[in-house]
Amino acid sequence: MIRVVLFSFFLTAAANAEQAPPLTAQEIMKRVAANQDRAEEQRRAWIYQQKIHIDTRRTNGKLIRTETAVYEVTPGEKSSEKKLHSLDGRHFFKGAWVDFHGEPAALPDTIDADLIKDFRDDLMNDKSKDGLGSDLFPLTTEEQKKYEFELLGEQDVRGRRAWRIRFRPLDKSDVSWAGEALIDEQEFQPINVFTKLSRRIPFAVRTLLGTDLPGIGFNVNYARFDDGVWFPTTFGTEFRMHIVFVLNRQISVSLENSGFRRASVDSKIDYEEAAVP
Repeated sequence: MIRVVLFSFFLTAAANAEQAPPLTAQEIMKRVAANQDRAEEQRRAWIYQQKIHIDTRRTNGKLIRTETAVYEVTPGEKSSEKKLHSLDGRHFFKGAWVDFHGEPAALPDTIDADLIKDFRDDLMNDKSKDGLGSDLFPLTTEEQKKYEFELLGEQDVRGRRAWRIRFRPLDKSDVSWAGEALIDEQEFQPINVFTKLSRRIPFAVRTLLGTDLPGIGFNVNYARFDDGVWFPTTFGTEFRMHIVFVLNRQISVSLENSGFRRASVDSKIDYEEAAVP
């Protein structure tokens, strides 16, 4: 009996010794970065539809301008090509609504028209492979150099186990993104990323220049496709903008990527009609 107990004890001890120590937040995010870097080549094999809806309102809640743009996105070797399929919206100008369809958009020289166009263009920068600007959150190897990470725990997300990781800038004085990410434990891919500014815009900028972005941040959800390729499927943000004592707006942005399919000679995208509220 003693020999059996001792044998069981040694087997348990050996099994525990072989178990790898738990991963740290930095090790998890390092693997996420490696996957993000490798995924750029895989994403080139996919095309999809991207719908962006943006509203601008006065601080009293009154709607000034609303636009819905639909693009066909084709990732390339160094960047993604976006081809505008449709653009529909309304602009409140001099006491009346002006409807528009396609570009050039209505009243292109107004502040709100320029503001919305800049947001549409900035959502996906020139080097994006997944439909969103790579500088929006610290997932790639290059961006992670600027951040520190903390493992908060684990949870189930749509039937998959995920780590919950907090991130913030290494430089505490830097005004950048901070937030949390849910990372899939099997494939080391982001499931959700939530951000906000790491700190308020400096007091001198807010008071002397009259510039502030209270509430700015975003929420991104990812989905898994064939061969372990993950893409962001939804993006959302809502915030207020005060610039140089002149512009005072409440802005809401929603983005949806859908209709994913492998790129081929015969590939095409069937678009839904873009409804304008």
